[in-house]
Amino acid sequence: MPTLAAKRRFRSHAPPPSSPIRKSPRRCIAATPNSAQIGIEFSGTDENRPESAVPKPKWNPKDAEQLKIVKLALHLSTAPSTVVCREEEQNVVFEFCKGCVEHQKAGSLYISGCPGTGKSLSMEKVKGCLLNWATEEGFPPPDVLSVNCTSLVNTSDIFSKILGLNQTQAKKVSTTPLQQLQNMYSHKSSTKNMILIVADELDYLITKDRAVLHDLFMLTTFPFSRCILIGVANAIDLADRFLPRLTSLNCKPNVVNFRAYSKDQIQKILEERLNELPYTVFQHQALELCARKVAAASGDMRNALCICRSAIEMLEAEIRESACNLNTLLEEKSSSEQNVAAAAPAFMKKREFDVVRVDHMALALSMTYRSPVLDTIQSLPHHQQIILCSSMKHFRGAKKDAILGELYKSYAEICKSSLIPPAGILEFSNMCRVLNDQGLIKLGQAREDKLKRVTAKIDEGDITFALQGIRFFQNCLQ
Repeated sequence: MPTLAAKRRFRSHAPPPSSPIRKSPRRCIAATPNSAQIGIEFSGTDENRPESAVPKPKWNPKDAEQLKIVKLALHLSTAPSTVVCREEEQNVVFEFCKGCVEHQKAGSLYISGCPGTGKSLSMEKVKGCLLNWATEEGFPPPDVLSVNCTSLVNTSDIFSKILGLNQTQAKKVSTTPLQQLQNMYSHKSSTKNMILIVADELDYLITKDRAVLHDLFMLTTFPFSRCILIGVANAIDLADRFLPRLTSLNCKPNVVNFRAYSKDQIQKILEERLNELPYTVFQHQALELCARKVAAASGDMRNALCICRSAIEMLEAEIRESACNLNTLLEEKSSSEQNVAAAAPAFMKKREFDVVRVDHMALALSMTYRSPVLDTIQSLPHHQQIILCSSMKHFRGAKKDAILGELYKSYAEICKSSLIPPAGILEFSNMCRVLNDQGLIKLGQAREDKLKRVTAKIDEGDITFALQGIRFFQNCLQ
């Protein structure tokens, strides 16, 4: 007879009978039996990825092979293994295509969004998932036609490409490809395969030949049409320009809008790409700075990737400059050769395990985005620049304002650490008024100057951009 401990052990290993297995919504396309069985995943999640207890080592930017791998991982042409932050949009498109295949019914979908918001990449993911799903469920896999409309010599050539998927052999006929498709979709056919057409850069058709665009969407309205048409365009107002006409023709497509990436989404996408590397390349703060600036400017993920590559080039330039300075140091005839020899290994060790820092990212961003605020900061007198630098350090974190007396203490500390005589409190107050008049800070009202509240009116990144090239401020900005 089993002991009490054995019974408890057996019960602990037995699954509870009344608790169903809960599936994460990210792992399933939708709450349907078919999609749940297939388990199509649009992107990897942090839950599925094994956590590594050991932190990654920093990379060696002097290693040409590592440098090549990192740049390739951040290149626009490199498709990531997972497409994150677009699960909802991909799910909508997939469910639409799946419904068309299941019911053998034609349909059209219009996808709009600013450049660099993951539209084309998401369509590639949806195409692969749709083909896998059709194979698993026993449906005839749809024929797929991907067309970039800007590559068409004549806009009407798109009908020839569609016709090529419907005909196995070329037939000599006097009618145009469009007329042949219209005639074909007006009669019942023995072919059961649906045709998935992804027309990228659809706004090109609007500017060239609007009639072709209308005829293209009209193909989905014929009684025996097998077209699943997905049009992708960057123009946000394109729907307002051509949808009314399509509505009157009874072929208005469903619309899916891809919004610009947010700061958190851009940072997550960058981290997903970099997580595949076996070493740490960027400081976390550097990626956060890039994501915040790109999100505020456009939300274009392509810009974020290019800026990260540019930041790596800033690190390369710094390494070359450091190596050149080291060679100069070693070549100089110094009275104390021992100090030079001792300084060289420490110097090389510091550079050997370096990563892309905030100042590298700030320099890359300043080359991409430039505003009048940067020119204003760079044209300020030296002590006013120190005030801005001290305010940036003072307002880091949750603190957004301070009294003028506290800010003066931070200013004086920077001056003393740099062996510069600080200005008096009265002169400091006058300089703060000048910065207030230029819109860089905001001064409140108080009976005494040192009790006035000071609030920053510009972003910390703008101060970093403007001052990072000045050697005096490099330590202050860290």
